[in-house]
Amino acid sequence: MSFAVRAFSLVSVLLLAACAARTVPPAEAPPPRPAPAPAPTPITPTPSSPVTAPNARAAGVTIVPARTLGRAEAERALGAFRLSCPSVTRRPDTSLLAQPTAWRAVCNEAATLAPAYAPGFFFYRFDWAKVADGRAFATGYYEPEIEGSRVPLPGYTPIYRMPSDLVRCTKPDGTTGRGRIDQTGTCVLYFTRAEIEDGVLAGKGLELAWAKDPVDLFFLEIQGSGRLRFPDGTVMRIGYAGQNGREYVAIGRLLRERGILPPGGANMQAIRDWIRANPEQGRALMRENLSYIFFRELTGPGPLGALNVPVTPRATVAADPNFVPLGAPIFLRMDRHEASGIWVAQDTGGAIKGPNRFDTFWGAGPEAVAIAGGMSASGEALILLPKGALQLAPAQP
Repeated sequence: MSFAVRAFSLVSVLLLAACAARTVPPAEAPPPRPAPAPAPTPITPTPSSPVTAPNARAAGVTIVPARTLGRAEAERALGAFRLSCPSVTRRPDTSLLAQPTAWRAVCNEAATLAPAYAPGFFFYRFDWAKVADGRAFATGYYEPEIEGSRVPLPGYTPIYRMPSDLVRCTKPDGTTGRGRIDQTGTCVLYFTRAEIEDGVLAGKGLELAWAKDPVDLFFLEIQGSGRLRFPDGTVMRIGYAGQNGREYVAIGRLLRERGILPPGGANMQAIRDWIRANPEQGRALMRENLSYIFFRELTGPGPLGALNVPVTPRATVAADPNFVPLGAPIFLRMDRHEASGIWVAQDTGGAIKGPNRFDTFWGAGPEAVAIAGGMSASGEALILLPKGALQLAPAQP
């Protein structure tokens, strides 16, 4: 998935729950303050509930007072926001919160803003908006590194590029999605994880590299991007290229529902440990997740998110674009202090759906693995929109 259109999300697989919050002082030198912000202005939702609403506007939006930010987190978010500006000023907004043109002024200002002014920039230049009741849930993802090879070795598992026969097509039932055209010219579902692992794509020249451990590769797929370390010490960075269009099934949820792992105990390490302790059952369990990720080699900065720009550790979140304009700053006040603060929505995820659902990105390395693997935070989410953008956005698509 993009890095997180990662058609998966570690969060789904882990189904955790945890949390923390903080309020930090404003910048020492904020920009001159414009006219006072109006009192909280509710925008009445349609009859849809926050759970079933198709977008943020339908779920209901309220302008609330801005919050103060720490300088370090604001500077980090400013850098991520600058990277997002070329996209957020052009990308259609399915959340109906802000038209692309509404971002131009703040993006122009961000391009030349001194980092010291970042807290004031976010405080004064944006309307802070609560979608639905604002109650948020956040998990974490990271960039894993696994052992691999550039050539096939005994016991190694192929990592495939995007196949050319995986296309968007219209099935006989009238639905459109990812699939393949069979010998009769009919659009059908693409091959499942099990079929691909059993070799249906073998010998077609799609092998990008090979992974030493299929369990490590499975969890790399969940992250949607990662690094392959080869025997000679060199590293290949790979990123999401596409997904087979099949249903994503969270194996952590399956283990919990079947009573194999306790509620709250289906974290990443526990799932790995169970799969390794039960190799045959573990292989069958992974195959219950029909979804399969295809990769491409990344040669520039990375990993890349849904906006096709590098995601920033401790500054990027994955979000549902129907409820958050991709590229928008997001403020989280959570019961896990690591997740609290200012972020930028630069990615998406197959399990990141609905209002106020986020996946926080932590980078690479042992600390990132530890934080992301155990991240399950609840609290409040606010979306930062350019001043006045909400009132100018169309109420209907």
